[in-house]
Amino acid sequence: MLNISLFRRIVIIGLVVLGLAYAMPNLFYPRVETHNDAVQAIELAGGEASEELAAQRAAWPEWLPSSLVNLGLDLRGGAHLLAEVQVEDVYEQRMDSIWQEVFPVLRESRAVVGTIRKLDTDDGTLQIRVGNTDHIEDAAELIRALAQPVMTITGTGATNFVVSHEGDVITVELSDAEKLATDDRTIQQSLEIIRRRVDEVGTREPTIQRQGEDRILIQVPGLGSADELKALIGTTARLTFQPVVSRTQDADARPGVGNVLYPSMDEEGVYYVLEDTAVVSGEDLVDAQPSFNQNGQPAVNFRFNPHGARLFGDYTSANVGSPFAIVLDEEVISAPRINEAITGGSGIISGAFTVEESNNLAVLLRAGALPAEMTFLEERTIGPELGADSIEAGELASLVAFAGVLLFMGLSYGWFGIIANVALILNVGMIFGLLSAIGATLTLPGIAGIVLTIGMAVDANVLVFERIREETKAGRGPARAIELGYEKALSAIVDANITTFLTAGILFIMGSGPVKGFAVTLGLGIITSVFTAIFVTRLMVVMWFERRRPKTLEV
Repeated sequence: MLNISLFRRIVIIGLVVLGLAYAMPNLFYPRVETHNDAVQAIELAGGEASEELAAQRAAWPEWLPSSLVNLGLDLRGGAHLLAEVQVEDVYEQRMDSIWQEVFPVLRESRAVVGTIRKLDTDDGTLQIRVGNTDHIEDAAELIRALAQPVMTITGTGATNFVVSHEGDVITVELSDAEKLATDDRTIQQSLEIIRRRVDEVGTREPTIQRQGEDRILIQVPGLGSADELKALIGTTARLTFQPVVSRTQDADARPGVGNVLYPSMDEEGVYYVLEDTAVVSGEDLVDAQPSFNQNGQPAVNFRFNPHGARLFGDYTSANVGSPFAIVLDEEVISAPRINEAITGGSGIISGAFTVEESNNLAVLLRAGALPAEMTFLEERTIGPELGADSIEAGELASLVAFAGVLLFMGLSYGWFGIIANVALILNVGMIFGLLSAIGATLTLPGIAGIVLTIGMAVDANVLVFERIREETKAGRGPARAIELGYEKALSAIVDANITTFLTAGILFIMGSGPVKGFAVTLGLGIITSVFTAIFVTRLMVVMWFERRRPKTLEV
């Protein structure tokens, strides 16, 4: 006999209502989007809301779900960039760090190797001239002893650099294994920093992924232009704190060995000679927030990690009364005098900032410095008009598929077909509910996945109804025919949908952005279609049967 307990009925109806409730905000997309943006702006402002923001927040009831299906670049418009990371820049930085390790070792053995001098190179190698060529092999061995093993796929004992010598010059260069590892680290770090910078400005569901060996694809829906995106992610934002040697107005002044000449950011015609080696770098920053200084001017508060706080405290303690430069991307923001030791690990950056500039600087510093420069190979701004055309085409395709399926089911199965059609409408609503709940991005291929799901969603109902027909022809009573129809069709339904779901999973894991969008909607559509076919339509059929108690079934 047909029997669905009260508890199961409540659970089934509750899940359907919950799915439709999460889907409902998408019917009022502009209003809910305005509400969400206002809520986010109020949170960033510390809870203070202007009249305009308060009105925008009130545009949608707080007690209703407000999650939306994020629209992808092809539907919403936005900015598209293809960037190439100059990984060779990192090799020079690695050589500088290796020199910091090599120099103390050679200095301790100066009595044997003689004088030590680092030579200027432009080929990414470290070259050291020693005074005593009789012991140059000993000096090379001292450097080789500093080499560290590099983890590789083959597991061979490769080291991070190799050492050779010719005449009185020792050459240190990165090994091939270290270059590969450095390239991979650089790309991964760039990906993470770009993702943080884009997320900081509150954009919805950007696509940031690696392409090839040294390229990164960046797509940000809803952003005004590619230039705006370039300004956000293209700035290196390398912050350093360096000792000041002197101040000059001569742009051609020679800084001397171990020093650099940087211009002042807010004092035109002023230059600073600084020690090349930074005391603390932005890598030791753990937080940066926009604020105002004691004069009410926009500034940025910063805070170091314990390592940076110790270095900063030790230097300021030993150099009270000396100037200290805060440098951003090779420009001196300010060069205040150290009046007392700063041991708390925090401080403030003041300069000729606007409020917007201080906000942007805080974003860049929080996200960290890009490890290498990026060259933009391709840039596009996709207007919302193109997205509107895509949405219109997708809607038309969906409506045509929907109407065709509804007509077929109604003509083929009569009243049972109408029940299946109602379940299909609920199925599509629940797909959008799930997409909204998990914050997924809907793209044009994603719409194709929904269209495919509409066609597949009735497969399970067709299997059930055909089974009911067979049982009716075999002389079964109405109740027994319905029960056996669902029982015997269950295995075929599960097998077919599991196979398709596994395919969607493989597409999601192996595919890129558009393919993933198709896989997400297809996978979610399979889940909702199986749920509606096995539980929702069965509940509707049982409730109809309990009400009408038909003597025969016309399927």
